[in-house]
Amino acid sequence: MIAKVVVDVPSQQTDRLFDYRVPTDWEDVVKPGMRVVVPFGPRTIQGFVIELTETSTHQKLKKVIDILDVIPVLTPELLNLGDWLTDETLSFKVSAYHVMLPAALRAKVKKEVVISGDRGKLGMALQALFGKSDRISWDVLTKEHPSLVRSVQKLIQHEELDLHYIVKDKGNKKTERVLSLVPTDQTLDEILAHVSPRAKKQQDVLRSLFDQSEPVKTMELLSKLNTTRATLTPLFKSGLVIEGEQEVYRDPTGGKDFKQTKPLPLTDKQAMVIAPILQTLEDNKHEAFLVHGVTGSGKTEIYLQSIAKTLDNGGEAIVLVPEIALTPQMVDRFKGRFGSKVAVLHSGLSMGEKYDEWRKIHRGEVKVVVGARSAIFAPFTNLGLIIIDEEHEASYKQEENPRYHARDVAMYRGRYHKCPVILGSATPALESFARAKKGVYTLLPLSERVNNRPMPSVNVIDMREELRLGNRSMFSTVLLEGMQERLERGEQTVLFLNRRGYSTFVMCRDCGYVATCEHCDISLTYHRSHNQLKCHYCGHEEAMPQTCESCGSEHIRFFGTGTQKVEEELARVLPEARVIRMDVDTTRKKGAHEKLLTSFGNGQADILLGTQMIAKGLDFPKITLVGVLAADSMLHIPDFRSSERTFQLMEQVSGRAGRHELLGEVIIQTYSPEHYSIELVKSHDYEAYFEMEMRQRKQGGYPPYYYLTLLNVSHPEITKVIGVTEKITQFLKRELAEDTVILGPVASPIARIKDRYRYQCMIKYKNEPKLVSTLREIQQHYLKEMNQGQLQISIDLQPYLFM
Repeated sequence: MIAKVVVDVPSQQTDRLFDYRVPTDWEDVVKPGMRVVVPFGPRTIQGFVIELTETSTHQKLKKVIDILDVIPVLTPELLNLGDWLTDETLSFKVSAYHVMLPAALRAKVKKEVVISGDRGKLGMALQALFGKSDRISWDVLTKEHPSLVRSVQKLIQHEELDLHYIVKDKGNKKTERVLSLVPTDQTLDEILAHVSPRAKKQQDVLRSLFDQSEPVKTMELLSKLNTTRATLTPLFKSGLVIEGEQEVYRDPTGGKDFKQTKPLPLTDKQAMVIAPILQTLEDNKHEAFLVHGVTGSGKTEIYLQSIAKTLDNGGEAIVLVPEIALTPQMVDRFKGRFGSKVAVLHSGLSMGEKYDEWRKIHRGEVKVVVGARSAIFAPFTNLGLIIIDEEHEASYKQEENPRYHARDVAMYRGRYHKCPVILGSATPALESFARAKKGVYTLLPLSERVNNRPMPSVNVIDMREELRLGNRSMFSTVLLEGMQERLERGEQTVLFLNRRGYSTFVMCRDCGYVATCEHCDISLTYHRSHNQLKCHYCGHEEAMPQTCESCGSEHIRFFGTGTQKVEEELARVLPEARVIRMDVDTTRKKGAHEKLLTSFGNGQADILLGTQMIAKGLDFPKITLVGVLAADSMLHIPDFRSSERTFQLMEQVSGRAGRHELLGEVIIQTYSPEHYSIELVKSHDYEAYFEMEMRQRKQGGYPPYYYLTLLNVSHPEITKVIGVTEKITQFLKRELAEDTVILGPVASPIARIKDRYRYQCMIKYKNEPKLVSTLREIQQHYLKEMNQGQLQISIDLQPYLFM
């Protein structure tokens, strides 16, 4: 029996199947989708079994060394999905399988040097190093005794020493100690007769264990009986009690109890929206629905009741939410309704917690998974429903290989399992809404908030006018008065700022010099907490300069506004206000996100100030005012989606206000009040925005009218980058159809990152049958140079970032 294996080396030459002989003893054990350990050249590595056959074109085959799984980690569907993903994203097969598994399943390879010949031939130094053992770790040898490596190599050639590879999972299972009585037919009195009548605590232990049919956790029993391990020692010695290890799952929610919730009665509008979804669940067929529901229209309840129906039918459900909207509030809703049937996957979990949650799914112990992008690969075998909430979010697109979009993977799995896919958003991506208009997706509109609550009123403030009137503060008069009113009434305010850090950049007022990173062509950001300038691309840090590097002037100042600066300004103008700041810096620690939101929800603060992460999923009854500072900072990014992102963000943020009994108000501060993406937030009119933006896209030849592909080339030498990009552009113009547009080569918007120069070219097309084969040819042609590590070519068939 022969296993066809994809080896864990993500490179062009190894991106194919290799044949290995399966040892006779394992012929019934090895299955497609398992991880195995195989010899590959001089080393031993992990691989995935893709298929099993009985013949091979090769005569001499190496054997599979070890099996890493009892049950395959990849289902037959996920193996097919890996093939599809490889073609769709032009990535390597092994990268496609890696993205489906938790990091804990990526094996570590440990090397050991083992004595295989005569110890006497090793020489004094090596004999001392081995001591009484017959093996030492390769890491210890190379790091602590590098001078001995040469002799070890020679001894390996002469077969006096051998190099062993040990492949080990990174995922460790968590265990707890448990106690139980040694099985016996004796009565309780007969068992107690074995210990002294004065040993009261020992008797208590035996009584407690006698009543239990299952083993009891050691620590729990000791604390319940208020005793120590010393009590147990004589019981172990006399053979009455045994202690073992029992595997337990790590709990990412910290043992929190979730209040059970019951399904809410649906409004007429919600009932109309859910009817076709429930019908497709009944018919067991694939259909894509776009639920276009304004903020606060009750989309979550529709999701919950659709999942309940799926579970009743015996199916499983995947719910994707954007990483930043994976607030504890969202998790509480699902756990509250479905309890222990829910697994949660997101980047805030430790590697061990992710591993445990994944194992619950893999073992079929849960029926619903709620998570960010990668949860779309949950190894369910009877998938009945996929939901993507806030489907317009850019975080559903992975920015490194394989560059997949979760929406496309959801559609693939939906077709495979014949199940519906629900996309939900108050501001759908233009591509999705255009598909719904064409009938590719079924559009389900939810145009009113639950209980007909009014949408918040939106007030757009022209900051140019404020400047003319002599207001130099970062808060307009209207916003300041609004915040003061809320303070007096005991209501809450959310202040949203479109960026992070203390201030954007440092500039000299005399000569205009801006402090930039020496490795990247980008200005440094000032962080007040350490009085440091930081590069947000490569992590380079330097001290805040006292004088200008260019002209020596002392007039070197911060420009722009960050959350820390706003917090200081608030303390100056509203000293009595209690402020909670939420940004990347304050939510670094595990659980910080939840802590800050809980204290805000409990009314321990009047103002919540934050960046992107507070734009979604917050639902607090006392928020009646939302203020947006620097609304237009995204409008001027070199990206054709910048106005779409601005409109979406403004709508999302304004949706945080007035979601309950109290009326909400939104104040947007901007220097471009006439721009349609800001103007149309006033009327919350997505349809009008869609029409405007589609006209712009048609004129510029952008999606959804055209498809785009972005090629990015980088290298430490600028001449090399320009040369390669020019050759690629010429080749594309020759090979692709005449009506396909090739733009470039041009320098990337950030022309240098980590001392590597970056150039790019873009392909715009409506129908290009030769695209994938042509791009594969480019990858093949530059293979050797890319393997040498200097040249990098990245291809994105669905770009979301153009920086």
